[in-house]
Amino acid sequence: QVQLVESGGGLVQAGGSLGLSCVASGRSFSLRAMGWFRQAPGKEREFVAAIAWSGGRTSYADSAKGRFTVSRDNAKNTVYLQMNTLAPEDTAVYYCAAARTFQPPTEVTANYEYWGQGTQVTVSS
Repeated sequence: QVQLVESGGGLVQAGGSLGLSCVASGRSFSLRAMGWFRQAPGKEREFVAAIAWSGGRTSYADSAKGRFTVSRDNAKNTVYLQMNTLAPEDTAVYYCAAARTFQPPTEVTANYEYWGQGTQVTVSS
């Protein structure tokens, strides 16, 4: 069992930055790829970024490339999402998710076994 708790969301002006954190409980964190997803009002949940269990491989949605950076610290059971140059269209609830053990980082929602409750990110224009 893995429990995930996100933090770091808030209100920021367009062009600003925010850093999200997701702390995981459970001993299998270091064996799982971790992903970040987001869901805006009235829209489907969409992939943002993912990182391999070792941290050696990352994957990003086109909308996140060049602006967002995913990282992890397995000693702290924590995955991070640094978001720069934010725009109003980045407004959403952001979720972290833990993939099944030893699965690669992926944008496929069904590959993720555990989800956090989400943290709200609002970008004002």
